[in-house]
Amino acid sequence: MTALLIIIAAIVLLLAGYIFYGSWLAKQWGIDPTRKTPANEMNDGVDYVPAKPAVLMGHHFSSIAGAGPINGPIQAAVFGWVPVFLWCVVGGIFFGGLQDFGSLFASLRHDGKSVGEIIKSSMGSKAKKLFIIFALLVLILVIASFVNVVAGTFFSAAGSFGFVTNPNGNQTTAMISLCFIVLAIVYGILTNKCGLKTLPATIIGLVGIVLITILGLKVGFAMSRTAWIVFIGIYIAVASLVPVWILLQPRDYLSSFLLYAMMALALIGIVSSPITGSATFTIPAFTGWKTNIGTMFPALFITVACGACSGFHSLISTGTSSKQLDSEKNAKAIGYGSMLIESALGIISLIAVGMVFDKYKANGFGSPSAAFGAGLATLFGKEGSSAYNTIYALLTLAVSVFALTSLDTGTRLSRFMFSELFLKDGEATWKDAKGIRKLLANPLFGTCLMVVIGCILGGLKLSAIWGLFGAANQLLAGIALMAVAAWLGQAGKNNKMFFIPMVFMLAATLTQLVLTIIGKVKAMCAGAPNAFFWGNWFQLLFALAMAVLAVILVIEGVQTFAKQKKNA
Repeated sequence: MTALLIIIAAIVLLLAGYIFYGSWLAKQWGIDPTRKTPANEMNDGVDYVPAKPAVLMGHHFSSIAGAGPINGPIQAAVFGWVPVFLWCVVGGIFFGGLQDFGSLFASLRHDGKSVGEIIKSSMGSKAKKLFIIFALLVLILVIASFVNVVAGTFFSAAGSFGFVTNPNGNQTTAMISLCFIVLAIVYGILTNKCGLKTLPATIIGLVGIVLITILGLKVGFAMSRTAWIVFIGIYIAVASLVPVWILLQPRDYLSSFLLYAMMALALIGIVSSPITGSATFTIPAFTGWKTNIGTMFPALFITVACGACSGFHSLISTGTSSKQLDSEKNAKAIGYGSMLIESALGIISLIAVGMVFDKYKANGFGSPSAAFGAGLATLFGKEGSSAYNTIYALLTLAVSVFALTSLDTGTRLSRFMFSELFLKDGEATWKDAKGIRKLLANPLFGTCLMVVIGCILGGLKLSAIWGLFGAANQLLAGIALMAVAAWLGQAGKNNKMFFIPMVFMLAATLTQLVLTIIGKVKAMCAGAPNAFFWGNWFQLLFALAMAVLAVILVIEGVQTFAKQKKNA
């Protein structure tokens, strides 16, 4: 019954936040449905492509979801369900939703450009360059984290390769995911080159998902973990370079149905579990201020990550979604609504681990994603039953699909921002640059460099990446909130709602980075085993670089707000 009450309370509160706070934000900023969007004004058939609202919703939601709202709340559940529940709901409404919606709106008013351009318009070129460098560091961690997650859900025993019958869960997931890529390309061709309408194409796509799922349950595909990392690297590099209508839009749109189905399936299981008694929610309401992952401040707010607020979302809002929005009337649903749905997914993840919490605490699962699949599958059958195995495989597939979606989008974003870093004012594309800058700004060069670095780091353990990813990601959220607030202040619009979320996120994340730096230095000085392993050096240097960049950007932001107040 506890799980049922938790999900009902979450849905009611998140829906109220969307109706009342989301509408108030749209009114304060001046959302204008009659205004032409960058997708229509600058349609180039590659990056700027107007999309149907449902298609764009699928792209945006699938891209921001990834593995974050599943891994984060599950790891943070060690604090108890009440802190995670409160942060997902309050954070989603007043922090994450505000950032996502504000970033999307600001980008729409900057020709669909990135947060870097928004910063430049209010804080100057120096701040823009610093932000791009910081964002690229975060994107490296995004690529590394999600490459690690996807390879983990595809991985088979070392030495195995090729098609296999009677596949295990990972081999099934791998096979369905490979077929899903082909299905997305077919959908993109049908809708963009053959003129097929969205509804019949969607029906064909959904039938295709069913068929490839049936195939994957019978025939799997196996490769080693290293081989999957190489394959994923090649795939995301190609996916980031081709026009969005070929793979990004159709893949994200079709994958969103998997996520909707996954959430619907979870709701059915949660509602029926008090009646069937198939599983029991066992997470205590509160376990204490300090756990194995740290003290509640800042660890809770860093670990939950995308379930409440995520800086990566601001890059998606300003990197791809703003270039595809057909009308500003859909900005609230896509920018604000998607974040609240993701918060609901974070609550579902909390409930899922609650059904297998004792086993999770005893390290009975290889990853949070495995605990998520097992928890929800337990609602429908005992471990080992056909119902359990089928649902577990489908849930694992959903996690890998969304992690791949975030990888597609994140790599494309890194391509945009890497090129932007080396272009001077007045240079529209890499072809306008001169000398070595022309090579550095070339989309192929930036894409390959980011993918190679990300895949190398993806070979580390997830635990060696996730904490740093969470801190960097949330710090990016604080900077994005600062960027939008500075631009709104310059434009004469209400920006007061940004200051509390901005200060809180900056304080929490900088504290976490300082703790990470101190911890790594102490371990190295004490001569702890493997203390000088390159992964530890990577975390230390990465944390130092991000902390320094963030402090400089915060100083720039404070000076900008001070000038705006003086001028006002």
